[in-house]
Amino acid sequence: MGTKRKKYQRGAAVAFMSRTKALRKLQLSLPDFRMLCIFKGIYPVEPPHRKKVNKGGHEVKTYYNLKDIQFLSHDNLIHKFRENKVYVRRLKKARAKGYTEDETIIRENKPVYVLTPVIRERYPSFIDALRDLDDTLNLCFVFATFPSSEQTHQKLIQLCQKRTVEFQHYIMATKALRKVFVSIKGIYYQADVKGETITWVTSHKRGYDHPRRVDFKVMKTFAEYYSILLGHINIKLFSDAGYVYPPQLAEEPVKTDSDMFSEDDRVTGYLATLALPIKRSGQVAEVEDEMEEDDPEVEEMNAVSADDPDSIEKSKLEAQSVKKLQSLFKGMKFFLNREVPLEDLTFVIRCCGGQVSWDSTVGAGSTYQESDQSITHHIIDRPSITDQKITRTYLQPQWVFDCVNARAILPAKDYFPGVPPPPHLSPFVEEKEGDYVPDDKVKFLKRSKGELVEGDDEEEEGGDDDDSDDDDEVREGEEGSSSDEEDAEDKNEDEEVSDNEDEEAEEGDDDDDVPQPPSKKRRKTEEEKKEDGNTEKKIPYMAVKAGTVKKVNKQKLMDDEAREEKKLAEMMIPKKHRRLYNKIMYSRKKLSQEARKLQEKKDKLTKEKKSKKKSKKVDE
Repeated sequence: MGTKRKKYQRGAAVAFMSRTKALRKLQLSLPDFRMLCIFKGIYPVEPPHRKKVNKGGHEVKTYYNLKDIQFLSHDNLIHKFRENKVYVRRLKKARAKGYTEDETIIRENKPVYVLTPVIRERYPSFIDALRDLDDTLNLCFVFATFPSSEQTHQKLIQLCQKRTVEFQHYIMATKALRKVFVSIKGIYYQADVKGETITWVTSHKRGYDHPRRVDFKVMKTFAEYYSILLGHINIKLFSDAGYVYPPQLAEEPVKTDSDMFSEDDRVTGYLATLALPIKRSGQVAEVEDEMEEDDPEVEEMNAVSADDPDSIEKSKLEAQSVKKLQSLFKGMKFFLNREVPLEDLTFVIRCCGGQVSWDSTVGAGSTYQESDQSITHHIIDRPSITDQKITRTYLQPQWVFDCVNARAILPAKDYFPGVPPPPHLSPFVEEKEGDYVPDDKVKFLKRSKGELVEGDDEEEEGGDDDDSDDDDEVREGEEGSSSDEEDAEDKNEDEEVSDNEDEEAEEGDDDDDVPQPPSKKRRKTEEEKKEDGNTEKKIPYMAVKAGTVKKVNKQKLMDDEAREEKKLAEMMIPKKHRRLYNKIMYSRKKLSQEARKLQEKKDKLTKEKKSKKKSKKVDE
């Protein structure tokens, strides 16, 4: 007989390890083990058969993959953590016995670990690091707003502030911002960095209340790792784009008598305002040429898109839209009032090519004052204004964010101070076929595609209206002149006909004593001449008319082609999959019916409002 196999000796029972066993194997404390797992990217897992892994027990445990624990056992950070234990023990002993000289020597020889090899190990390529940048930015921006306390050290907060400011300067210099959305949680940003879409959130400026349920020891470990990772990414981004790292101001700020800080602190403060441009390196052109020539991903994308004309057309339209967004505020000078968020508006406006400033009493970084006559837009968040200037437009802060999302300059009349602005819609929400789309969202989508909406022709400065009026006058003048020429020709013909009639009357035709209208006589004479065959053929008036350019909506053509391709694909669905497809379409039809009901309710309410307004006017 064969040997009997023991239970729980193979398969899932030995593929996982509990956290207590892992601590014994690595000989680490729980805080050090957590720190090591965060640095190395090892996280707990849920085994598929918990009863087998627990060997028939019902205790709740935290499990890790056995291979991950074996991988951690050979890491150099474990030796640094053990050295840190010895350091803490020696420092406590020197303090207790009052050995001050020994204490200073021990502090100077404190063991320090380096995370650069860990980052290289976790991210073999730079694109891998960019794909993991969302969480990095979120946590660094959160820690940059914290006050210094026992839970959050000042050095870590300053490091996070420095890294986030560097990243924002890169986004402004390359104009990589694509979407903005202001919510209750914070302001969501989306940027395109080297072909990767990166989204992050920044919190609003408000009072800080320390949360009690958050384990700041774990959060500090994440913040320490992410701040170092963001620093390495910033170095690569700045060098590829041709900018000096660490960032330096392109122009030296004017030093006033009130400046009591050092030169480095003063430059750091001006960089944090985001209002001044940064310095570029001398080899920018060479770097850009090398990037264009040696970029294998761009060549691969071009090779793939060469076979698909639709993708080429879509990429062209997207490139045109992005180019328009990058120069959306070009030539505009903004002045921010003291009650609006300075850093957020400065970041968004400068990403689109505009110039920003504020009052010098609010903070550093002011480049021009409120009395400057070249200011075109004044951002204010107050219901009324005392001293208005005719040369500038006063707007609410929402206008800036909505213009970026629509990628067009929106009409200013909806965003005047004291006027309730339109709803701030999220650009991250994409409606599917059959979903209910509000009217404001429809206008937003039309503006983003470059189509005109009712009311958009009335621009804030009135320049377009004047041009359109002039064009109408010119057209009316042309039509009037052409009609005058036709009337003159008709008059000449009528005079000729009347002269012929007078001659016939003088010859003695007594039958035509009753006068007839000239038009009828003219028709009779033409018919008689046609019957006799003596009429001469009229030569049409020859002229060269100016051609008109027919505008083709490429987006509409692409949508029509996609609709036709969808119909053809529906025809080619095999029989075994047709039932599933019909179920999906049935659920979509239900959604479209609900959307139709909502639209009908809305139309009914609008009609009732209009009827009430009419009845009020009649009563008045």
